[in-house]
Amino acid sequence: MHYLVNQFVQILTKYWGYPAFRPLQEEIIQSVAQGKDTLGLMPTGGGKSVTYQVYSLSKPGICLVITPLIALMKDQVENLNQKGIKALAIYSGMNAQEMKIAMDNAAWGDYKFLYLSPERIATERFRERINQLDVNLIAVDEAHCISQWGYDFRPSYLRIAELRNYLPDVPVLAVTATATPQVIDDIQEKLKFRKKNILRTSYFRSNLVYLVRNEEDKQNYLVKAVQKAKGTGIVYVKSRKLTREIAELLIKNEVSADYYHAGLPYKIRTEKQDAWKNGRTRVIVSTNAFGMGIDKSDVRFVIHLEAPDSVEAYFQEAGRAGRDGKPAWAVLLYNNSDKLRLERNVDKAFPEPDVIKRVYEAICNYFQVAVGHGKDQSFEFSMATFAANFSMQITNVYNSLKILQREGYLELTEELDNPSKVYFQVDRDDLYKFQVANASFDGFIKLLLRSYTGLFTNYVSIDEELLATRANIHPDMVYEFLVRLRSQKIVDYIPKKKAPYVIFTRERTDPERIKITRENYDDRKKDYMQRIDSMVHYASSGHKCRSQLLLQYFGEMESSRCGKCDVCMERNDLNLSKYEFDTLCEQIKKLLHEPVFYEDLLARIEGKPESAVKVVRWLLENEKIVYRVDNRMEWQKGS
Repeated sequence: MHYLVNQFVQILTKYWGYPAFRPLQEEIIQSVAQGKDTLGLMPTGGGKSVTYQVYSLSKPGICLVITPLIALMKDQVENLNQKGIKALAIYSGMNAQEMKIAMDNAAWGDYKFLYLSPERIATERFRERINQLDVNLIAVDEAHCISQWGYDFRPSYLRIAELRNYLPDVPVLAVTATATPQVIDDIQEKLKFRKKNILRTSYFRSNLVYLVRNEEDKQNYLVKAVQKAKGTGIVYVKSRKLTREIAELLIKNEVSADYYHAGLPYKIRTEKQDAWKNGRTRVIVSTNAFGMGIDKSDVRFVIHLEAPDSVEAYFQEAGRAGRDGKPAWAVLLYNNSDKLRLERNVDKAFPEPDVIKRVYEAICNYFQVAVGHGKDQSFEFSMATFAANFSMQITNVYNSLKILQREGYLELTEELDNPSKVYFQVDRDDLYKFQVANASFDGFIKLLLRSYTGLFTNYVSIDEELLATRANIHPDMVYEFLVRLRSQKIVDYIPKKKAPYVIFTRERTDPERIKITRENYDDRKKDYMQRIDSMVHYASSGHKCRSQLLLQYFGEMESSRCGKCDVCMERNDLNLSKYEFDTLCEQIKKLLHEPVFYEDLLARIEGKPESAVKVVRWLLENEKIVYRVDNRMEWQKGS
């Protein structure tokens, strides 16, 4: 095992440049090396992907990585390829030829990583080829998606366990940053762990200060806070429209800022992201589309203009601050309108069953899928166009699709930017003959071969504008060349497109036979309301350390006060040490096991009388202690 540990560190240093692992990474890798199914729980930015990447590089064979986020999948494949590690991806939206070539390469092309979106596992093409793969590990990223109690449940994740029938001796490594105790148990059960095996670090972040500010004029507070703050930051808002408005407000107040959301073209998103990562933009204002997979360690603050609809989402987004271990701030701006908005979201998130069935029927008609047909077919899907065509509200369409997804009727991917791709369908000898016989194409073909590698073995992303610049011609001529080469079957050319996809995971069913089960509707609605209640409790609570509240949500019941959040700072104003305050609190709680008059309570408290008065007053102000109708005091239940 010592030899293996050295080998793991050598791989880490060679490809990532780090001399040592972060906490828990090495333990997770060693656990998998011993053949154990392993669940690794690490905070956002803790380096989860390194665990399965380093392990797999230490062994012959290929690692299957299942992840629901196609954009993140593409980023990881690109990053690995840049390190000289062969990786590829298969996801919805690829055509049959692309998938065939990708599977051929995975089987015979000395690739180390095959990234898969979960719905691909169930396809016949993948099932037919899986035994040709020399798989050394099944890695499940964002593992909370397999649990119906997880905040982002994906039914297609339940198919992952079927891989174990084909690969019975291959260990499973599941990783996630956010999982409650209930979800932790569910992940291991659904992935058919041979034996429970959880490796985790505390979610406690000693350098991250959590603050909640109750503000009516949030925008005014935001401007002042960002002007005062040092370093780079993220401001999260709920709508695409608001990203631009808040960025413009900050710029108007002499703050270097930009906006970001998933609706922007890929090239523009990349430029904005790079400008922020490299320090040319100080503050990025974004929807929750920003941050996944972005490795920027020196974010000094994350500010939420509105409360997210779950503690998991808030914890993950806030956790993007301070990954370098230096002091950072996570600020939530909150007022009563947040509570009302979150409560209204419940009805929006769960349209009536009749509405859901109507959306399903309309989508089947939209794509001309006949009853009994459509299984495993995928279609580009413009939600805005669809909603307009059928006079439906976009929120109703989106949330109906999420429930249909839970029921296993279809899958909805995120919006994708697929760049143009080219693949040579002939070998080099036949291509040479074509060039000799068709001199007008010779110069363009040579330009393609000079500009890109791998065109004979895989689909390669190309940029028509770049080719046009190099050839000193108009981009339309590049497009014309590629279309003509495709018509002559010299290349397969797939022009760029941008859209989410709908994938039918079963044959079309009659609307009256659509089942909206209690588990996926009533139970999920109740669960969603509880998440909102937990978020509201965190935001509106003024008597418990913010860090403790978050940690207890994730099952860490014995955590200590952070001493730095807004609640702790208010306590600190009492001029009492943490030890003295906590000792007096514990004593008072025991004394109030039955109702007591104020004077009697003070008389019984051991310690300095002035300190006892301060703590009792603080507990009263923060409603940990309450007066009964008979004027005696008691400890508030649930505090």
